Parts: sequence; structure tokens; C-alpha cells
Amino acid sequence: MVAQGSKRHENIAKWRLITLNKSCMKYLHTMVRVTDLDASLHFYRDALGLTVLRTSEYSQGRFTLVYLAAPGDTDAQVELTYNWDSEVYTGGRNFGHLAYAVDDIYAMCEKLQSHGVTILRPPRDGRMAFVRSPDGISIELLQAGDALTPQAPWVDMPNVGTW
Repeated sequence: MVAQGSKRHENIAKWRLITLNKSCMKYLHTMVRVTDLDASLHFYRDALGLTVLRTSEYSQGRFTLVYLAAPGDTDAQVELTYNWDSEVYTGGRNFGHLAYAVDDIYAMCEKLQSHGVTILRPPRDGRMAFVRSPDGISIELLQAGDALTPQAPWVDMPNVGTW
């Protein structure tokens, strides 16, 4: 029996149920290295709308970890890793992309634009759009449920760059 009000115990009980019914594996997070933590938080938290779950600084290792997730979906986390000593990272496109379902793809794209984010693949079809983080990580946005009716200005917008 799980102790009432104990989130940790509830999670352990849930994990035990999962391991009884499936393999002993649980998705935790995707790690993305970032070069500018402030710019990345502005993108992921402020523009994209993810919630910061926790932040940890490791002075001996000279890095900071920030875990974020879509509101109400803490099981699918993104870990931003910021190394205090500058490094050059490559491979944004061969990484693939992160994908999020959104309630209103047009509203999300308008919000991102208001934060200075370029919509690289506009949602002309009312279903899918792509943007990039400040570090070049491709982010796919998918309309939850059925596609919205195509509408201006999105229907006439061309692709920009690579996504």
C-alpha cells in the first residue's frame, strides 16, 4: 500500500508495476548541450513554454544541468547541459529533433515569433512546424489531434533555412 501524500512512494509503486508488466527500463530524458544558458532558457522556457523542474550546478565539474518538461508531462524531460568552459558543438541536424504536441499550432508559432524565433517550416498544413533552439537543435511542433484548417499567414509562408 502506498502511503497517502507520498509522491516518492507513489512513483516507486508505479515503477514496480511497470517493471512487473514490461521490461525494466524507463525513459528519463534527452540531453542537449548548450553554449548560452540564458539564451537557451529564454527559448525553451519562455518561448516554447517548458517548465523548469530543477537546476543543479556542479562547481567541481564546471557545469550546470537544467531539467525541463512540457507542463503536465514530467516523464519526458529535456536536460540542458551547460559547460562553463566554452566548447564548440556540432551535429545539430544529425541529432534529429525534439518533438512536442501543442494544443494550437498557430498560437504556438505566433508566441515563438513574438520571442524572436524564426519559424523555419511554417504550419501551412495546420499540422506541423519546425524551429531551432539557439544551439541549432531542431524542434518539431505537431498539432494535437486533427490538423487545424490551413489559414493565413501560414499557408503562404515558405520554408526558411534547414529544419
